[in-house]
Amino acid sequence: MAREKPNMNVVFVGHVDAGKSTTIGRLLFDSGVVSEQEMVKLRQEAEKHGKAGFEFAFVMDKIREERERGITIDLSYKKIMTQKYQVTIIDAPGHRDFVKNMITGASQADCAFLVVAATSGIEPQTKEHLWLLKTMGVQNLGVIINKMDMISYDEAKFNKLKQEVTDLVKGVGYKAENVAFIAASGQKGDNVSKKSTNMAWYKGPTVIEQIDLFPKPELPTNLPMRMPVQDVYEITGIGTVPVGKIETGIMKVGQKVIVLPGRSGKGVEGEVKTIEMHHEAMPEATAGDNVGINVRGVGKKDIARGDVICESANPIPIVEEFIANIIVINHPTVIAKGYTPVFHIHTAQVPCQFTELIEQIDARTGQVIKTNPDFLKNGDAAKVRIRPQGNLCLETQKTNPYMSRFAIRDAGATVAAGMCVEIVKKKAIV
Repeated sequence: MAREKPNMNVVFVGHVDAGKSTTIGRLLFDSGVVSEQEMVKLRQEAEKHGKAGFEFAFVMDKIREERERGITIDLSYKKIMTQKYQVTIIDAPGHRDFVKNMITGASQADCAFLVVAATSGIEPQTKEHLWLLKTMGVQNLGVIINKMDMISYDEAKFNKLKQEVTDLVKGVGYKAENVAFIAASGQKGDNVSKKSTNMAWYKGPTVIEQIDLFPKPELPTNLPMRMPVQDVYEITGIGTVPVGKIETGIMKVGQKVIVLPGRSGKGVEGEVKTIEMHHEAMPEATAGDNVGINVRGVGKKDIARGDVICESANPIPIVEEFIANIIVINHPTVIAKGYTPVFHIHTAQVPCQFTELIEQIDARTGQVIKTNPDFLKNGDAAKVRIRPQGNLCLETQKTNPYMSRFAIRDAGATVAAGMCVEIVKKKAIV
């Protein structure tokens, strides 16, 4: 099957009650992915649960529950067609406890919408989500100021909030002039798929138009093939099916691959037997595709979330230690040598220890402020040496930027984020 349109992975992020799921539900309904019949059922379901008006949110939330039971391959994603793209929508939970899923979502996205409620404005999570998007390399950003119906479609209130969010966006390093602000109501459908008749003053794009205004993703197909594993399913009649996004390179049926680090820490070799995307078998898939695959020689026990499937001839390194540039976002005290939080790198989560604080850097100019600082506090940027406390696959920013970024989390919050600039490989295990 020839590909009609390029793929675009869009992640929606925002605080827990900003109305993300409702906006996505509305988008799916208006673009015909969810039928009128289904919508009626969801509306009744919502009323039954005493949540009238939540029917659009139920579109995505129903999926989330199914996803947790692991029924089929691509339920965490929904596909819609725009004029220009085949769009995969990733709904990233906004609740604090779900930030690790949101990191995975952000690491798979080509562009993002930050959803901010007009009623409550900027929330603590709003800034954290922006930092994460920036660190995970999401270049293209739109901001949906949602729930405009609840503030009587007031232009002055919209402009005030737009200014506050603009300051925040600039603070994390996005160019404000490249960020689209959309006045919308997911609940009522204003400016989601259809132009609103309630805001004559708003001249910008709808959400669906904005997706087409984002630049076409540049696919790093020239880099070695890397597919971080998001989940592993057992599917009757097929066997073990790892699912994930191909970050770089091209995967082909018949390709010799190695799963690293694998349960053993020295990898498992196999051969790609089938590749499936949105329930269709493909002879090959390229960077940017979310796929489910079956690998001959690789069983359920050999592979887990956080492993990376690579081409055998060009495997990803397993690192002994690495040097990274980081920015401290939100630490309750300070970061010092010996600190061992959890690093979220592609889909892996591995505790890593800070073994040396090499230098503190001015984040804006890149100049060294201090060598071997005693500690790092919020807002500080630094070059640090890190030692993983388990098997970890990672590449440098220079070799493969897509496999070099990470977020650092501790006690339920993202404390820092960064990228790897140098690695020391593990000695081969004989």
